[in-house]
Amino acid sequence: MEAQTLSALPVVLALEPVAGETPRMTLSRDEAAELVALVAADLHALVPQVDAARLALAGALFDQVELLRPGFPVWATLDELARRVPRAHLENVVAFGSHDGHMPAQPLEPSPTYAEGPMRLLPMSLLAPAERAEELSEQLEIQLVGRGEAGTRTADWLMRTLGIRLEHVRYLSRNDLLALTCVQYEHVNLAPLWALLEAALLTPYREEATMSTRGLGLRYAEGKVLAQSPSHWLAAQTGDDTARAHGFAGIVFELRQYAALLDAHRLPLQLQPDPARQTSAADGYLLETLAAVEPGFDAPTLFAHEAPGLGVVAVTVAQRGDGGHARALAHGYPLQPQALGPLLARLADHYGIAAELHAAGRIVLDGDGRLGAPATALH
Repeated sequence: MEAQTLSALPVVLALEPVAGETPRMTLSRDEAAELVALVAADLHALVPQVDAARLALAGALFDQVELLRPGFPVWATLDELARRVPRAHLENVVAFGSHDGHMPAQPLEPSPTYAEGPMRLLPMSLLAPAERAEELSEQLEIQLVGRGEAGTRTADWLMRTLGIRLEHVRYLSRNDLLALTCVQYEHVNLAPLWALLEAALLTPYREEATMSTRGLGLRYAEGKVLAQSPSHWLAAQTGDDTARAHGFAGIVFELRQYAALLDAHRLPLQLQPDPARQTSAADGYLLETLAAVEPGFDAPTLFAHEAPGLGVVAVTVAQRGDGGHARALAHGYPLQPQALGPLLARLADHYGIAAELHAAGRIVLDGDGRLGAPATALH
């Protein structure tokens, strides 16, 4: 069957709009058909070997976080749709655009969340016979990185059709896009995150361990990223309480950065399993349970740890016993502003208490320098 004899070589057309200009997210069927003819001419001029392949184009503009997801679902969907079209019905090209406001498959629908990014990417695939794929792939890697600017006709058509001005329009292989994203993440001190993401994209069957810039342990395994518990990290630190609290706030801030990007790339984030505590993740927060409710203590209380500029960085569930001693039962970490409400609701329901959050406006540590709760109640 054709689907078994064609190898898919992923490519993108990268658009860099003039600052402040945002293109619409999709092209109609007719527009996509016009564009694919222009793209085919460009690619033939750059790499004549493309004539041996079928060009498939999706008339949709994505952010790189939407394309670089485990399994590369946008390209996988494009390839599947292209293979379904009988070759006899085509002149070696096929394009998919929107109809009645919708693309032909959900993975080809760009999200408005990322519509204002500085670079918009239009995905394509070259479906080549297996015996020609290696040579074509090599030529794409060589030619596109060196002279992959789109032709004048293509660039003019895009500006007229999208109604925007463009700084650059160029072709990239998927490897080029991966390399570009790696550089971007390294530039903002997120090289450890890229190590995890690269593993998830290219070698999902292998584990990858790394450490964040601030020293939080991270590991990719079985389709998810496992993060060291911030409270576990805190327990291993030295210094006075002020320095430890400041470091803890920094770790949670960093974890929030990682969580946002991992979510954009559709890579789940969880706490590392620990035999001494139960962990879970949901609705933009992480939760670890340290101990069961002690019948002889007061009812559990929800306590907020706060840091300047970050708001609530953690929520501790604590019980007070004789002498006001506070015993931590669980710690929760809201990774998104909207996650605090669901976190409190879950804790209140689990412990059978009101979702009332007590706060002292700071991060509270116990006598051993661990994340804790005040010895006396806050009002």
